[in-house]
Amino acid sequence: MLVVVRLIEFGRRETFEYGIDAVATNARPCGDASMHIVLWDTRKLDASKDFAGGYGVGMYPRRRGFRNRLIRWFYTRDRRPVALLYAHLAAALGQLGHRVEYVEDRVHQGADVYVFCPSLITLHLERQAMVEIAAKTPTARLLVVGLVASTMPEAFDSMDVTVVKGEAEQLLWRLDEVLARPGATVQLGVIEDLDRLPFPDWSPFRPRRFRVSYDFWQFPTALVQSSRGCTLRCNYCPYTILERTTRFRSPEAVVEEVRRDVRNWGFRSFKFRDPLFGLNRGNMFRLAELLGRLPRKVQFSVESRVDLMRPEVLRMLRRVGLTSVTVGIETPDEATLRRYCRSTIREDRQREFIETCRRLGIRTVAGFMIGFPEDTEDSIDRVRVYAQMLNPTFANFNVVTPYPGTEFFAQMKDRIADFDFSRYTVYNPVLKYDHLTPEQIVRWHEMCYRRYYFRWEYLRANAHLLWPWVARFGASERGRPSAADPPHPGVPRPLSGPTVLPGRRLRQDGPHRQPGVSENPADRREAG
Repeated sequence: MLVVVRLIEFGRRETFEYGIDAVATNARPCGDASMHIVLWDTRKLDASKDFAGGYGVGMYPRRRGFRNRLIRWFYTRDRRPVALLYAHLAAALGQLGHRVEYVEDRVHQGADVYVFCPSLITLHLERQAMVEIAAKTPTARLLVVGLVASTMPEAFDSMDVTVVKGEAEQLLWRLDEVLARPGATVQLGVIEDLDRLPFPDWSPFRPRRFRVSYDFWQFPTALVQSSRGCTLRCNYCPYTILERTTRFRSPEAVVEEVRRDVRNWGFRSFKFRDPLFGLNRGNMFRLAELLGRLPRKVQFSVESRVDLMRPEVLRMLRRVGLTSVTVGIETPDEATLRRYCRSTIREDRQREFIETCRRLGIRTVAGFMIGFPEDTEDSIDRVRVYAQMLNPTFANFNVVTPYPGTEFFAQMKDRIADFDFSRYTVYNPVLKYDHLTPEQIVRWHEMCYRRYYFRWEYLRANAHLLWPWVARFGASERGRPSAADPPHPGVPRPLSGPTVLPGRRLRQDGPHRQPGVSENPADRREAG
């Protein structure tokens, strides 16, 4: 039997084929003995690990003043879901018969294996935890997974840990191979067929606490993916570090996962973590059809581009539960966008998108960027004014951050003023600027947030989205569909039981069959 793996490292892509006998499967290093495996995590520094391609982002920092405190409360009030990778690993390791435990911010002793998925922000904290665990439990194996492991393996050179590059869900099939190489760097590549991923297991994480209030008003909230990878060329974006192609899951597999999450853990909202939702229109329409057939309607949010979210698409998705769309506006300065390889979208199309969402009752989360090296006070103020003109439900003013592994990081390396990665939160200036000081960037960052949110026009336009019950009392005309909206058919009749997802064979319990994965023989020598 032939299996295939793609190895991707900083833009290098190669495909290799092997016989199935060359790939390690489910044999365990200790016979059939069950191991105690800890997924170690930290909630310090307000890091949300699933964002910025896996590097993670922080939250609005502590600053003086009532308005700053109110903004920070809004950003920190929720308990965000753990990284989706951890939920996949909990399922994979549990299906191998191991006992999986989730530990936050304490040095746990006595486990056989510890798995770390560090964010860039918390890297120093997790390295410290690795050192302490290795000292107290010297026989344990330590594994490091995630984007930091794939792009910065040198960060762990002095430590007795195994660095797992590539998509770590493949530990379901290759755990023993990885454990047999202590202190090495093991390249797993990416999984070609995402339908064969194990469905996430949220049991170890107390998921009923998970909320993402800026997207939803029904909880708890889960993370889900229908695709991986991004085809855009923005040179500052960490989503394109490992690959610039997109792999898709079948809509049937995605909706089956949603159904199981609702049934097993009571999730009522789902945040899609696709970098570019809707790129495959056929899959998107099929996904909407199947979501509309679920026995119980769920809320969901997506991240995409304005030009992919046409009015007819928004109406269709809204009917089956869409509550929020995240888009990157970045800056109104087209020269800046072109300089950093960001494709532009016309101003009238951006206005139409946000107004259509507002009319349909869909929240919009728009990302804006300030703190480019050539920025001036006037250029930053133009970003703020443009944001206020568009008036999305939520505006995030992110400080330009050079992520390791991006083209932007290499381009800016001589202009990086601060290599303390704990400050790479998208809220701190870390570059050298032509016209401004870091202190001025901070002041303008605060000003953008304060002037944006504390406006009557903001509340008048978005009250029915911030507090959906307002629309019931007719307090917002903007929340009502206009006569210009064309009629559309109703949601398909809900199905139930095993007929919910016809037409595709999916596993009923346990994972799909082993995916086509292997590795480049050259990477076997990487560990030395």
